[in-house]
Amino acid sequence: MQKLSIQQQLSQKLSPQQIQFIKLLQIPAAELESRIEEELEINPALEEGKEEPLEDKESGEDEYSDSGEDEYADDELDVQEYIRDEDVAGYKMQGDGPSQDDDERESPIAGTTSLTEMLLNQMGFLRLDERQTKIAEQLIGSIDEDGYIRRNLDLIVDDLAFSQNIETNVEEIEEVLFKIQDFDPAGIGARDLQECLLLQIERRHLGEPEVLLAHTILKDFFDDFTKKHYDKIQKKLDVDDESIKAAVNTITKLNPKPGGTSGDDIKTQYLMPDFILQTNNGQLELFLNSKNAPDLRVSRNYSEMFETYDKSAKTDKKLKEAVTFVKQKLDAAKWFIEAIKQRQQTLLRTMHAILEFQKEFFFEGDESYLKPMILKDIADMVNMDISTISRVANSKAIQTEFGIYPLKYFFSEGISTDSGEDASSREVKHILKEIIDAEQKKKPLSDEKLEKELNKRGYNIARRTVAKYREQLNIPVARLRKEL
Repeated sequence: MQKLSIQQQLSQKLSPQQIQFIKLLQIPAAELESRIEEELEINPALEEGKEEPLEDKESGEDEYSDSGEDEYADDELDVQEYIRDEDVAGYKMQGDGPSQDDDERESPIAGTTSLTEMLLNQMGFLRLDERQTKIAEQLIGSIDEDGYIRRNLDLIVDDLAFSQNIETNVEEIEEVLFKIQDFDPAGIGARDLQECLLLQIERRHLGEPEVLLAHTILKDFFDDFTKKHYDKIQKKLDVDDESIKAAVNTITKLNPKPGGTSGDDIKTQYLMPDFILQTNNGQLELFLNSKNAPDLRVSRNYSEMFETYDKSAKTDKKLKEAVTFVKQKLDAAKWFIEAIKQRQQTLLRTMHAILEFQKEFFFEGDESYLKPMILKDIADMVNMDISTISRVANSKAIQTEFGIYPLKYFFSEGISTDSGEDASSREVKHILKEIIDAEQKKKPLSDEKLEKELNKRGYNIARRTVAKYREQLNIPVARLRKEL
């Protein structure tokens, strides 16, 4: 039996402008230029350049008055809203950029040669026949960005059979692989870390005692070496402290990722700050870096199409369809410009709040002045949602007189101290690093001992938190920090 019922439901939907604003807000200044170029390509109603001053027409508003008697009066095409609207201006703000030259400068990008191209060039110096050349090309194509061949040679045999119609075996492939392993950089084409380091050490003069000992350690005691069981190696080889120390020092200078500096399609990127902070007569001055964001305006030609429509008889359906298309493009252009404005306003409001909260740090540049600060603290100050502050802080950076800092750098949780005050977790990490740097490398401190040292200095912190901070600082456990 069918039944009719009424339900009341409350839902929240984002407008297209809000979605556009959210997407624009989370990208950094370095990506804003390409985003604007993309919008300029898809929307002909959006143009680069400053908005030109408008001249008032003598006829005033009456020139565009509508009799209200035509059949399209109910289509809600608000012509006046789009004819030379003075409210639509370029999005640059008064605080943008400290220098007029910023717009003319371009960030340099370093030219690079891919690892594959470099290896193929070196292959040209070998006297390989056609069969060996195809095998070598297959091997070079199997080398990872960090310089290793991790694909099993048996599988490469199958690859050659299916793709090149070459019947081969592991022995023949290894013969070609050994030739590639003589290429630069040293260690290229290795199948694991041990082989990589051995390839590098074998290019050294093995007549030197420390190099010969290093080769022996890598070849016969690699597992003990990775676990830093130097005392076991020393007893088995019957060498003194200085010899084992020199050999280990030789190994640690080798490159574990020989291809890491020239991976395919990797370009050197230069960090572009979104904010620029300067100190002027004891006052902090904040600017938005907008050199990658050109002035935008709504196309006057598209606005004039509405004038043509208003003066026409308004009976041509094709003209109406064209004007509907223009209206959509003008809407999109105005929305995009407004989203850029809102983006800059939100960035400035958020950064000003961070400056106010961490004022002592921005004057002194001393990490110890950083206060515990979470996203909610800034969200409450600017009366915005935490998610908005998170989008601002996630991928933005500020240039100060002390260097460039990502905004995430200034956010940290609080750690209680004996004095009853909260200390920044970043401050605790700084102290933790100082303690580890000053420890005796022959007897590095365990996490439990690090916990006691921090407790002695007044920081109430648990061992598991010490371990978490140590890992965040990329500091290994005590056993792996041990040195001879």
